[in-house]
Amino acid sequence: MKELTLETMIAVFEEIFGRGLFWVMVVLAAAITAAYLYVLVRDRAMSMRKFLLAQLAMPFGAVAAVLFVQAVTSSHFRDIGGPVDVIVLLGVAVVGAVGAAILVYTAQSLLRSKVPAQKVIGAVAVGPQPPKMPSNTSRSA
Repeated sequence: MKELTLETMIAVFEEIFGRGLFWVMVVLAAAITAAYLYVLVRDRAMSMRKFLLAQLAMPFGAVAAVLFVQAVTSSHFRDIGGPVDVIVLLGVAVVGAVGAAILVYTAQSLLRSKVPAQKVIGAVAVGPQPPKMPSNTSRSA
C-alpha cells in the first residue's frame, strides 16, 4: 500500500465496516447531504435558531460516532495505543458531530412548517405584516 487512492480507501472501509454496512452508510450520507442542499436552496438562507439547535446535537453525534465505530470494529478505549489512534478517534468524533448537526438542521427544516418571515431592509419591514388595529385618535369626554 504505497499509494493512497480512492480504491484503497474504499477497500479499507469495506474491510472495517463490512461491504453492506459501508455502502448503506455511503447512501445515507449522500441522501442527507442532498436533503441539506435542498433545504439551503429552498430557504435561501440558514436559520440561526435551527442552527443553534443543531449545534446542541453535536456532542451527542460525536459520542455516538465513536461508540458506533468501536462497536463495529470490536475495539475498546483500552486498545488506543498511540497518538495516531487518538487522532483517528478525534477525527471520527468530529465527523460524527458535523454529521449530527447537518442531520438535525435538515430534519428541523423538512419537518417544521415554514412560517413566512419578515425581511428588514433598513428600517422598513418588507413581507407579511400583522393587521393594523384602527387607532382611536379622538377622545370624547
